[in-house]
Amino acid sequence: MIRRPIIDPEVLPVESTGAGLPRVPDTVLTPAGLRERFAQHHAWTQEPAEARLGEQGDPRIAAVLVPLVARADGLTVLLTQRADHLTDHPGQISFPGGRHEPGDADSTATALREAREEIALDREHVEVLGALPDYLTGTGYRVTPVVGIVHPPFTVQADTLEVAEIFEVPLAFLMAPERHEVRLFKWEGGERRFFAMPYPNGRDDGHYFIWGATAGMLRNLYRFLAAQP
Repeated sequence: MIRRPIIDPEVLPVESTGAGLPRVPDTVLTPAGLRERFAQHHAWTQEPAEARLGEQGDPRIAAVLVPLVARADGLTVLLTQRADHLTDHPGQISFPGGRHEPGDADSTATALREAREEIALDREHVEVLGALPDYLTGTGYRVTPVVGIVHPPFTVQADTLEVAEIFEVPLAFLMAPERHEVRLFKWEGGERRFFAMPYPNGRDDGHYFIWGATAGMLRNLYRFLAAQP
């Protein structure tokens, strides 16, 4: 049986942040700016993959939709909180997505299907821009992040078997490198670092703790958007 560490990531120390890294230009954080950026081919460096936590064999194939909602006051990122009873990543903040199924033509089809199943987001509202490089998770998944602009008006509804909550975070907040915390935990003589991006939820000084694979993919989106020609 594979042993995985049981941790509370919120109490782990912050080793560093991205303060001092280049900022994403405001002109890029718009629908037009994103379209232009995805149409270009700037060289950029993605973050290293997560350390595998004792997993063996080939990674399982999956895809997520990175939904960037075109609100009147700026783009937001639509996120979900996973249901607590799920086997994989219970209670964590995530993008809508899941495993590739035989009927899916490609990663985009997987991401759009999962978004429809999990939050009832109709694909007719999603303008797919492209995909970021696959992200290897510590739990044995190879995830393709499919980035799309979601055009209002639209409705969403959580599948309560999988999703506990749906919410939005300003894209500018998540693309600000000083918000990118690097946290550290030690396990079986080794060390593992992960990104975290806590965002206030407006409830009694609480926050949404965005971390792990979701934060790692957001960090790669930052790297992609901040790259200079």
